[in-house]
Amino acid sequence: MEVNLPNIVTGARIALIPIFAMVYVFADTGHWLAALLFAAAAFTDWLDGYLARRLDQTTPFGAFLDPVADKLIVVTALVLLIGSHANLWLTIPGVVIIGREIVISALREWMSEVNRRGLVAATWIGKLKTALQMLSIVILLANPPMLGRPWVIIGYILLYAAALMTLWSMVSYLRAAWPTLLDGLKHDPTA
Repeated sequence: MEVNLPNIVTGARIALIPIFAMVYVFADTGHWLAALLFAAAAFTDWLDGYLARRLDQTTPFGAFLDPVADKLIVVTALVLLIGSHANLWLTIPGVVIIGREIVISALREWMSEVNRRGLVAATWIGKLKTALQMLSIVILLANPPMLGRPWVIIGYILLYAAALMTLWSMVSYLRAAWPTLLDGLKHDPTA
């Protein structure tokens, strides 16, 4: 493990996850504080990448850890929101986003195995999806789970937009990887 400032920032984001979850679940006025902690974690996602590039401290460990930290905080937030809202309207986009993260993580892992990782690199679609996702989650965390409230409705709309971008980016990644996937099936003796 290479210890540098960007990796420390990423590690701090991971360390923040249980604190964020406990604040959301146990604090009486935890909505705003949980939203603030999540927003801070989202900011560190940008910050660690910026620092790695600016300080020329990009490392293989950082390239591995950063997306893991992102997925952990987002999945934790979505699971908490699905549990507290307890309705199908939030569950559907939440499951779509979590499912996409699992599929793309597996795809990236497999593409790395066949030395084609660059085919599934982040795109502008993924960046837009992340921005919508983070904004919607902050809004939903900041408000009690009451569907009729205007900010909650805005959060739902943004989460659905993020889920649509999630599907679009997944299709884009799968399309880019499809020739390699087919080639792998042709050469796999167990297939």
